[in-house]
Amino acid sequence: MSSAPSNKFLPSPKTVASKLGVDKGPIHLVQAGLINQVEELGWRVVFDGHHQFEDISPPPDAIQVNATTDPAVDTLSASIARLRSPLLVAQVCESVASAVQAHAEMGHLPVTLGGDHSLAMGTISGTLRAYDQACVIWIDAHADINTIHSTDSGNIHGMPLSFLLKLNPPAPSPDSRLVYIGLRDVEKGEKEILKKHRIKAFSMHEVDRYGIGKVVEMALDHVNPQRDRPIHLSFDVDALDPSVAPSTGTPVRGGLTFREGHYICEAIHETGLLVALDLMEVKPTLADAGSVHQTVTVGCSLVRSALVTVTSD
Repeated sequence: MSSAPSNKFLPSPKTVASKLGVDKGPIHLVQAGLINQVEELGWRVVFDGHHQFEDISPPPDAIQVNATTDPAVDTLSASIARLRSPLLVAQVCESVASAVQAHAEMGHLPVTLGGDHSLAMGTISGTLRAYDQACVIWIDAHADINTIHSTDSGNIHGMPLSFLLKLNPPAPSPDSRLVYIGLRDVEKGEKEILKKHRIKAFSMHEVDRYGIGKVVEMALDHVNPQRDRPIHLSFDVDALDPSVAPSTGTPVRGGLTFREGHYICEAIHETGLLVALDLMEVKPTLADAGSVHQTVTVGCSLVRSALVTVTSD
């Protein structure tokens, strides 16, 4: 392993600000030694822990919907009322956004461990407050771009990108600074959204066709053609095949291999433009002990790959 290449946006000494999201996955990652592993790569680590969200009291799930004389407003209100715990999610994401912004403005590289991928509404918002020209590379089996109108379940973890891209009312505001890698389980409504707003997505079909090296290059060409924008890498472990990372919320067969997932992290690191990293959806409560250990180990390895260059001497 060589030392990390110079980063255009981070001062020396390079500092990682590690923050835990909700759920038990992040705790398992830390207990597996991730903090020490990152320090051994030469990074200084500021560990926030996950206590900051414990004082957020969940408001009532139900949202009162009052009828109006405007059918459009009534439809919108009813759609919002179908969402699951929207006020709590909003409060947590705002807390995360503020923390990520603060660390980013100090020149730290925020690494957020989740937990639910809806947390990315907070992490990416925080990054964009500090780096308004940042682009997002979203690694996932799912598009996570349902709107309040297209969602069937009301689960906000399937909707974060629709909020980040302002695709929900009042007005659409698509952005060319988002690209997907690894999609393979996309709902009909999401396909229509991606097509309508011309959002670039490299599915597993493209990974199989072109190879992961070419796909990463094409993804960067789309969101960062001049290689001058800060990069926020948001990695959902369900992008990996379940044989690689079985302990996750919504596993889907036919995903990225161990090496493909790691190559993405290595390649983004090598740009020298990475300013924030999410590792999401490690769910230790959903599998046996062996599968949990396997997934946590892979998760730690992905984080390390995003923070150090691997070369052949």
